[in-house]
Amino acid sequence: MTVVEEDRDDENYGLLQENLARLREMKIGQRKIQVVTLPMPRKIVRENLRLPASYANFYISNSSVLVPTFDDPNDATALSILQTLFPDRRVMGIDCRELLWGLGTFHCLTQQQPAV
Repeated sequence: MTVVEEDRDDENYGLLQENLARLREMKIGQRKIQVVTLPMPRKIVRENLRLPASYANFYISNSSVLVPTFDDPNDATALSILQTLFPDRRVMGIDCRELLWGLGTFHCLTQQQPAV
């Protein structure tokens, strides 16, 4: 899975298209991998900082998938794609515009715990 930016004027467009092309050439053994794309939400900027809004920062639990949403037209598209990929789980969109201040959402929040 990867995200793609549709807006050619967006600063991430070229890099994400390059990433997509590389993924489409990857193989495991003799078989090319299946690449599923998610759209990008509109750019979110606060205090001159572009925040890392991405539907790819979802979290998979035993019975559900928590998906960051951003009050964006692409929210519904991303949720639909993920529901197709996880038919046995409840896919739930949760507004994460405020969480972006921490520079990540669900997947980032569930990663490494500090050593005690």
